[in-house]
Amino acid sequence: MVQAGGRLTEAQAKASAVAKAKALAPDLAARLGSTPRTSFRGDPDVFGRLVEDHDRHRALLAMIEETQGASAERRKLFEELVRELKAHAAAEEQALWSSVLRDPQTTDFARHAIAEHKEIEDMLADLAARDMSSPGWLRRFAGLKAEYLHHIREEEQEQFVAAEAQLSDSDRKHMRGVFERRKKAEKAAAEIERKIKLS
Repeated sequence: MVQAGGRLTEAQAKASAVAKAKALAPDLAARLGSTPRTSFRGDPDVFGRLVEDHDRHRALLAMIEETQGASAERRKLFEELVRELKAHAAAEEQALWSSVLRDPQTTDFARHAIAEHKEIEDMLADLAARDMSSPGWLRRFAGLKAEYLHHIREEEQEQFVAAEAQLSDSDRKHMRGVFERRKKAEKAAAEIERKIKLS
């Protein structure tokens, strides 16, 4: 049931995001477990759109864990995850954090989120450069998953809340349009970097 204002219920929004991930590998389970509650899930503005992506990313991470070795499914899901995360981060930085950086009350949140985007991108490049069939790859992947889940929990529970308080309704709607355009362009151009992280 769609609520007033075009807002989906939290359950509908989450199910829709998971279904998008499952379309890539319908036979794989997407065991997300519990996800942090957020008032943004299902919201029609930029924050709801960002959380929708986060739920899709949670599903992709869970599905990759269900794969074995250097299988075609693991490779396909991992490549989709890389393109998704890179495009999402670039679009989020332009649509949201570039505006939030201007406000002294939220500058630190924005800087923190952008720094974590870089760390996650480095972890993705490291994983892409390694043998997917090795036990070490799955351990490193578990590290990426933990880092990313921590990052999006912070965004949804703290950073988005602080940013929302500084933005008008029209700002948030405008930002969603910016996010959609930038993400589409970024995803189409995204390349999978392969670079071993030496630390």
